[in-house]
Amino acid sequence: MTKLNPALERVTARIVEKSKAGRRRYLDLMGAEAESHGNREFLSCSNLAHGFAGAEQDQKTLAHTRAGNLGIITAYNDMLSAHQPYGRYPEAMKLYAREVGATAQVAGAVPAMCDGVTQGQPTMELSLFSRDVIALSAAVGLSHAMFDGMALLGVCDKIVPGLVIGALRYGHLPAVFVPAGPMPSGIANKEKQKVRQLYAEGKLGRAELLESEMKSYHSPGTCTFYGTANSNQMMMELMGLHVPGAAFIPPNTPLRSQLTRAAVHRLAAITRQSDDYRPMARVVDEKAIVNAVVGLLATGGSTNHAIHLPAMARAAGISLDWQDIDELSAAVPLIARVYPNGSGDVNHFHAAGGMAWVVRELLGNGLIHGDVLTIAEGGMAAYAEEPRLDGDNLSWHPVPAASGDPDMLRGIADPFMADGGMRLVQGNLGRATFKTSAVSPDRWTIEAPIRVFNSQEEVQAAFRAGELHRDVIVVVRFQGPRANGMPELHKLTPPLGVLQDKGFKVALVTDGRMSGASGKVPAAIHVTPEALGGGALALLRDGDVVRLCAKTGSLEVLADLAGREPAPAPAEEQGFGRELFAMMRLNADGAERGGSAMLAMAGL
Repeated sequence: MTKLNPALERVTARIVEKSKAGRRRYLDLMGAEAESHGNREFLSCSNLAHGFAGAEQDQKTLAHTRAGNLGIITAYNDMLSAHQPYGRYPEAMKLYAREVGATAQVAGAVPAMCDGVTQGQPTMELSLFSRDVIALSAAVGLSHAMFDGMALLGVCDKIVPGLVIGALRYGHLPAVFVPAGPMPSGIANKEKQKVRQLYAEGKLGRAELLESEMKSYHSPGTCTFYGTANSNQMMMELMGLHVPGAAFIPPNTPLRSQLTRAAVHRLAAITRQSDDYRPMARVVDEKAIVNAVVGLLATGGSTNHAIHLPAMARAAGISLDWQDIDELSAAVPLIARVYPNGSGDVNHFHAAGGMAWVVRELLGNGLIHGDVLTIAEGGMAAYAEEPRLDGDNLSWHPVPAASGDPDMLRGIADPFMADGGMRLVQGNLGRATFKTSAVSPDRWTIEAPIRVFNSQEEVQAAFRAGELHRDVIVVVRFQGPRANGMPELHKLTPPLGVLQDKGFKVALVTDGRMSGASGKVPAAIHVTPEALGGGALALLRDGDVVRLCAKTGSLEVLADLAGREPAPAPAEEQGFGRELFAMMRLNADGAERGGSAMLAMAGL
């Protein structure tokens, strides 16, 4: 067995140690749940009859409680391109279950909002808290206790983390995530980026911009850039919750259908009724969480997971913080460049070797834990092979030794960067995340006077007025979970990119999010404590000089803040349902803890 990297070993040991009490409580609870609610036999006859009255031909099988019944939690809607293919999944999955003597029922549905539709809009303020709603909705669906396994249908940004959190509270059951796959590639990413900047400069109109965007996002399937949705799929592989190689197979193809079939068959084979019981609580352990972090760093994945990973870990009784991620980042080289960190998208990444190639490289160099329980036989080594079809026969094979595209995928011995490019910066302004993998190293240190704003719309107005055409660090505050739900600040990327291209030294400091679309402009994001409720960002004034340095890990204002009164927070906005989420904003914890009201209120 390959010797583990010392940093991986050290960080994992620290996570295990600080998680001892929480992990023990969690596993004890899951053990008790398995004993008291491990199968349908504890339900009354009336309960059972209600539970399968609508199951038609499966009623007799369901009446025999030794037959596995798989609960499907679906995030289907046909407004999200990534989730549109799920519409037909349940009926197919029921057929696949019958093939192995099992049954399947749709246990419930969860909301699935699209950040691509809501970005830059008021409803983006609901986005982060939709993760809590998804977790709660999944828990409601599973509460009927009719199920022996969980089939989780979700792809996009908050949906997968929400499903993980909700499903982990039913961790005495095995769980399989069933993806839908990416849409075909559209126009070249550089062309898309160029059109956006030209529009930001006023050199193209809305019609030209819309035409370009429609060529990028054009058919069923996940958006093809390597943002949070596709980072989710990568992480489900690294956590052992996918059928190996399922992440990036296109929808509506024979291989995708056979992988879904294999997922159902495998889930039926690992229930408590089987000889190979693999509850989710045992699959998602400290090593699985570390593997997910390593995968994120090695592939340059979404910064949103600096928030989602701690939240998912908490649901399993595991403590993960940004110091852990930072130390792993220092040890894990960047071996993939996928747009927005490179020119090609996830389809090109998959063609070049994809997840199997990445897993093989990490496993072979001691950078992920191989001795983990996964839903697949063979542990993590199973994920170092790629699926293929020979007729209708599905099998797995080793990936080629050489990368199919060295500009996109490289080995550990010749990485794009020596580290994973997600660094902790901290100082008298708090703690924040800086994604260096997308930023030129000559811009990792920026020291400049600041301009303070309370919204991204204010930044856009100042840009249009020519007020930012200079060396400047833009501070956008009151964007944290407690202030307004921590929306993604996509409107900032084009104007700041224009300023940087004009030769100015530019950076962003914010308690908000930038997500997987975080680009070439240096940014300290997720600043915690946030401005509302005591964060130092509330004390800043226009003209203060701030120093942001990824090399030294510093985030500091070079001014004496003593005696300053915090700036007043903007009034809470009404409309679009935002007022319904006031309870979540009031009770949310900090970004490094996951920005969750639900977990904070549950004492997890």
